[in-house]
Amino acid sequence: FAPVSQIATSSTSKMHLSNATTGLRHGSALGRQNALKPHVRPARARSVRVLAAGSSYGHMFRVTTFGESHGGGCGCIVDGVPARLNISLEEIQFELDRRRPGQSRITTPRSETDTAEILSGMLPDGVTTLGTPICVLVRNKDQKSQDYSEMEKAYRPSHADATYDFKYGIRAVAGGGRSSARETIGRVAAGAIAKKLLKTVAGCEVFAYVSRVRDVESNVDHSELTMEAIESNPVRCPDQEAADLMYKAIDEVRTRGESCGGEVTIVVKNCPKGLGAPVFDKLEAEMAKALMSLPATKGFEIGS
Repeated sequence: FAPVSQIATSSTSKMHLSNATTGLRHGSALGRQNALKPHVRPARARSVRVLAAGSSYGHMFRVTTFGESHGGGCGCIVDGVPARLNISLEEIQFELDRRRPGQSRITTPRSETDTAEILSGMLPDGVTTLGTPICVLVRNKDQKSQDYSEMEKAYRPSHADATYDFKYGIRAVAGGGRSSARETIGRVAAGAIAKKLLKTVAGCEVFAYVSRVRDVESNVDHSELTMEAIESNPVRCPDQEAADLMYKAIDEVRTRGESCGGEVTIVVKNCPKGLGAPVFDKLEAEMAKALMSLPATKGFEIGS
């Protein structure tokens, strides 16, 4: 077990300390003898167990993601979806296709179809929800674990390998396991369901686009923002002039084997009133936690 000094704490981590047990069984002769003469055992060292319990988010609408980058697949279980909500597999697949790798040379070259399967929570018609947990699974097809053989000897810089090893005493060398961006498959599938629910109940719409890459910024009128404009180029920036410059900036660092930072802007229209609760569950606080848990995210801001 890792020493306590090496354990990273979080609101979802749980630590159990187990003490030596020195109970006596008085139903036996030895127990009766020990009841008269105290039996003292040397105290055993306390052991520490850290549970990886950070894969669920939300309360009334609760999302649990599962799967590793080089495992059998990735997906989510969504609890709290009301019965008789109409959402099709095609609507979920549309969102998954947007995050699918291998779409252009500025994305990861891993070739995956990311075909979704709905395993539970729907009527046989494939459209109507039952009000029970919905499970969405995407099977991995193109994992190449041999590409990570050198990672067995050294941690990847700026990656989660070292943290996982120090905390749990084990790590998924191939692909990074749960720390891989492939974990976001479950978030995207759950997000597709959430978007349909918000649209149906409140007429709410959610858009997201790349607003900055490196030192290239976009100029977008949010009142005119559409999904068609966002999807018009591989960078997914509705400002076409800026998108061209962003593409060149990404391609330039890619050819050098490096990466660069950027920003994604999220626009919510017709947001329902009264979301969140005081004081730790304010909407802004919940959004910050959800977005900051995305791989490689280093900052969050809200407001105009």
